[in-house]
Amino acid sequence: MHPYANAGGDSGVAAFEVAADSITVQFRDGATYLYNYAETGSSHIEQMKQLAVGGSGLNSYINQYVRKSYAARLR
Repeated sequence: MHPYANAGGDSGVAAFEVAADSITVQFRDGATYLYNYAETGSSHIEQMKQLAVGGSGLNSYINQYVRKSYAARLR
């Protein structure tokens, strides 16, 4: 996992891991979710990857667009 930059300073996201067709997101409370093309949609995954690498807006995007569209809760 890569630490999330949290440019805004108030994100619930702590870390992330990008793969070809998915992104795994770990939140500050330790909850970890896998989002993938099949469950979340490729356009959402690609946008989430950009936000994760950029370090801003990922938590808001998840809450607004893909909150319950995860493939698995890993932790």
